[in-house]
Amino acid sequence: MVLQDLGRRINAAVTDLTRAPTLDEKAFDGMIKTISNALAEADVNIKLVAQLRKTIKASVKFHELPPHAKKKQIIQKAVFDALVDIVNPHQKPYEPKKGKSNVIMFVGLQGAGKTTTYTFRAGAFDQLKQNATKAKIPYYGSLTQTDPVVVARDGVEKFKKERFEIIIVDTSGRHQQENALFAEMVEIQGAVQPHQTIMVLDASIGQAAEAQSRAFKETADFGAIIITKTDGAAAGGGAISAVAATHTPIVFIGTGEHLLDLEKFNPEGFVSKLLGMGDMQGLVEHVQTLNLNQKDTMKNITEGKFSVRDMRDQLQNIMKMGPLSKMAGMIPGMGNMMQGMDDQEGSQKLKRMVYICDSMTAKELDSDGKIFVEQPARMTRVARGSGTSVREVEELLTQQRMMGGIAKKMKGGLAGMQKAQGAAKGGNQAQQMAAMQKKMAAMGQGGAGGMPDMSQLMKMMGGGGGGGGMPDMGGMDMSKMMSMLGGMGGKR
Repeated sequence: MVLQDLGRRINAAVTDLTRAPTLDEKAFDGMIKTISNALAEADVNIKLVAQLRKTIKASVKFHELPPHAKKKQIIQKAVFDALVDIVNPHQKPYEPKKGKSNVIMFVGLQGAGKTTTYTFRAGAFDQLKQNATKAKIPYYGSLTQTDPVVVARDGVEKFKKERFEIIIVDTSGRHQQENALFAEMVEIQGAVQPHQTIMVLDASIGQAAEAQSRAFKETADFGAIIITKTDGAAAGGGAISAVAATHTPIVFIGTGEHLLDLEKFNPEGFVSKLLGMGDMQGLVEHVQTLNLNQKDTMKNITEGKFSVRDMRDQLQNIMKMGPLSKMAGMIPGMGNMMQGMDDQEGSQKLKRMVYICDSMTAKELDSDGKIFVEQPARMTRVARGSGTSVREVEELLTQQRMMGGIAKKMKGGLAGMQKAQGAAKGGNQAQQMAAMQKKMAAMGQGGAGGMPDMSQLMKMMGGGGGGGGMPDMGGMDMSKMMSMLGGMGGKR
């Protein structure tokens, strides 16, 4: 993925500087040049690159820094803030209102990914029907009505009468920015009166994104952008250019061809993932939508216990989170460990670990693992039953024992943390996560209790060590992250 390559190049430039024997202004200028070249090669608008250079230089004034200043942290923060600034329009997108019908209209060129992303389509009825059926949501279209304005108006009226709160209208696309396309968009806007118009932009068009977004902005006056095809775009910088050019927020980015391959966009989280520092807020939000049952595991951890069964449950929860590459980008340092391992390979490794647990007896699952040390023949039996090797069984049990040791250290502390967290509602929790993200960006700290230590787990699965200047995952405070992820009280 090109965005990952860009992130690694930027991160490597910062790391090389901070590890240099002499951290002076000349080396600093060299770092800025390397970052600028990386952005330009990713097809980021040259004006934005020039602005980023000025911003970073203005933030780090060597002649004004005290002798013992933490130059490394100052430089890292300056780069981070400058990158966030060029993707942050400082405007909030439209927020749908509960209890009312919210009409949202989509515009964009043909092939940008509108119908894959959304559900209502004024044309392409068969594609609409197929996608809506997969998503298990109602749809409206017509095989006989040829006027898209009429189809859009009738569909919106139908869903309003049925009291749907979110009504999505997808306009027709064209290969070029034809006058007929813009005229049709204006007519549909007038007919359905959307509360929000969203532009769907193909990340692969590079700097052409600026001209395209301006043309659509002048005609449809969209209020938000969704960037698609970021998983394979050769010029992903076009997404950054589009936001800066139109001062319009990105609400989602598309990371694949499937209906669920959409990630909520947050400027800080996006840049943090880009630089390999993870996106804790995005991870928490993702996990909370999965209805993971953590109740028994969290209870055991508060009592200082972590059984083999708890280990199996957490492995299964990890598998529910989606592709490992997607989750890896959200966890600090884990993206570097995933290098050289594809999702299929990682998934198979996880499955083999679950097979090992499934070949154990109830007594073995509920144990602390010592029973296998006392009776090694059990490991041989489990390996045969699961179609794995004794070494794999030993590695899993080693990880489980390590987590058991962490649970003992956490005994009582996590319960108090959960109780305090239960008092945090809505905006407070969001503010806590934002604060945690910033702290991690500066210190490289994170945490996750109740789920396997990702550093050790990824090494067991064949991944490498940490890289790119971010700390190894083994240094994470495991209890804090799991308190956020699963410590809210079991199923939702």
